[in-house]
Amino acid sequence: MSDSLKTVFDRYGGLMRTAELKKEGFYYKKIQRLLEEGEIEQVRRGYYQYSGEDSFSDIPTITTLFPDGVICMESALDYYGYTDRTPAAWHLAVDNKSTRTRFYIDYPIVKPHFIRSDRYQVGIEEAEIDGKPVKIYNRERTICDLLLHRNKVDGEVFNIAIQRYVQDPKKVEGRLMKYAKLLHVEKKVREILGVWL
Repeated sequence: MSDSLKTVFDRYGGLMRTAELKKEGFYYKKIQRLLEEGEIEQVRRGYYQYSGEDSFSDIPTITTLFPDGVICMESALDYYGYTDRTPAAWHLAVDNKSTRTRFYIDYPIVKPHFIRSDRYQVGIEEAEIDGKPVKIYNRERTICDLLLHRNKVDGEVFNIAIQRYVQDPKKVEGRLMKYAKLLHVEKKVREILGVWL
């Protein structure tokens, strides 16, 4: 049973809606039994994920529930290797016109950052995490955000991230200055990174 259940969930990218479960022959009683036995878990009303041993990347859930979400802040620092701390939540940037209630989910833990429309699009790139394509802010946008929210970030995390960015051969200094202007952190970039760039 478990194998076929996992296969069904895999076909849907690891996350299924109630209607999709019904289409696959899993009706209310069967869904309740699977929940009680811990075979599946409810992520949000009407959304379920398979919860076997070899699950589970959070990414399919995140990309399904938040297709507009852009990985940012500590989650982006983690992706680029600019921090040694695993973030306690997935940091996602979304347009500030987004509905806030959709982020009230039990799992995965998501920390939304509501960004003004004119700034939201700056620096979005595509990356791959756990074999799935995701939207993420590039290195330069991530560093600008870090400078912008310096008072909300742990000092050690901040210093390590800046040092690793400076040493990163993939950094693009021209782009950093362009974004710094757009995001109004030019002065901070010159003060903090000017010495090394």
